[in-house]
Amino acid sequence: MEKKSQHQSSSLIRKTDGEDFSDLNYESGFGNSFSSEAIDGALPRGQNSPLVCPFGLYAEQISGTSFTSPRKLNQRRIKPSATHEPFKPRVPAHGKLVSEFDKSNSYTTPTQLRWKPVDIPDSPTDFIDGLYTICGAGSSFLRHGYAIHMYTANKSMDNCAFCNADGDFLVVPQKGRLWIATECGKLEVSPGEIAVLPQGFRFAVSLPDGPSRGYIAEIFGTHFQLPDLGPIGANGLAAPRDFLVPTAWFEEGSRLGYTIVQKFGGELFTARQDFSPFNVVAWHGNYVPYKYDLSKFCPFNTVLVDHGDPSINTVLTAPTDKPGVALLDFVIFPPRWLVAEHTFRPPYYHRNCMSEFMGLIRGGYEAKADGFLPGGASLHSCMTPHGPDTKTYEATIARGSKAGPYKITDTMAFMFESCLIPRICPWALESPFMDHDYYQCWIGLRSHFSYEEADNESDGELTMWDMEQRILCA
Repeated sequence: MEKKSQHQSSSLIRKTDGEDFSDLNYESGFGNSFSSEAIDGALPRGQNSPLVCPFGLYAEQISGTSFTSPRKLNQRRIKPSATHEPFKPRVPAHGKLVSEFDKSNSYTTPTQLRWKPVDIPDSPTDFIDGLYTICGAGSSFLRHGYAIHMYTANKSMDNCAFCNADGDFLVVPQKGRLWIATECGKLEVSPGEIAVLPQGFRFAVSLPDGPSRGYIAEIFGTHFQLPDLGPIGANGLAAPRDFLVPTAWFEEGSRLGYTIVQKFGGELFTARQDFSPFNVVAWHGNYVPYKYDLSKFCPFNTVLVDHGDPSINTVLTAPTDKPGVALLDFVIFPPRWLVAEHTFRPPYYHRNCMSEFMGLIRGGYEAKADGFLPGGASLHSCMTPHGPDTKTYEATIARGSKAGPYKITDTMAFMFESCLIPRICPWALESPFMDHDYYQCWIGLRSHFSYEEADNESDGELTMWDMEQRILCA
């Protein structure tokens, strides 16, 4: 059911300090139609574009899909966002952002890849300069595909805003909070939370805790939505009411030399203007930035035997035209109980037609006893075999079938999973943080196969199916 809500925040009237995040208010819901006013009466009543808007404001619309698709936002701002000088290529060029993946700028490999946590730079680096692409597929020009980025930063953005014309950002902070000012209002995003910044919105990132690091998934040509719950029913996974949307807030006054940095086709362009882009006094619609606290996720798990597929813990999905096949799923592995009987409880060994990029926000990951650290990452591409490392396997087998219920605590791992095979950027393959010994975590796995043991268990009636299962598990 669609919710219509309105927020009127007189405490934010004419507050112009973009660094003040002390008193934030949010609306809740996913995909709802919201309305928010920093000044009561700033939204026109009964129409979107009156001859003269209240308080002498300008009416402006931002659309995340075609005009015939009902996904729009209407804003009332002090000056239109078109009021700027022409865009010019940013100097110096960034050089490590990609939005169209082909042989000229990226590579393929079926090898399992893993990266150690990247160090925070010593030189002053803001969110834009600290952003770099790891891998991706498709093209922002063709409106189909995705890119996976990481960022490291140690300073707030100053007198500038970033706008991504290529796609939607799903931001996963791993170290340090992010204060994100957007045209709809402000978001405070801590490690353990995520933020989605839709295509076309201007935003600025401040770092209240200093050094910061994290992950970003970018999708081209579509938007994230909640996965269908199917047989789960009405309750479970991410609840719509737990998604939070900012409320109207604005800056006014002159800001000489303010710079808009726009990512367009993977390249950065800049345009100068004499005012802040965060001058939206009121807005309404359903195309908005939002945040979500991952600790509110309601995970599902098996309660008798076997290990469920990771798709049971999907937070958000970006669908393709093919039912059940995702351009990109955002899946988490949160704290939860493991109770399955007579079951190998860690993730099983497998090959997958999907490609899986994993990150770790905190703690450890149940399938990797060593080497996979918070802030690090791994990539297992289409049909590349992977699974628990040797220590995890041996420790699980040693506990035997008598292991009782066990709760995984102090952890938050996640996965970006896509049906498209990623190409990897050269700086990611050549990174000094590449773990070139990653493959060693499986080399120690020894064969446990015993024909006599299998024969005894079956009283001499060993079927071909039994043999295949034992060979596969050896």
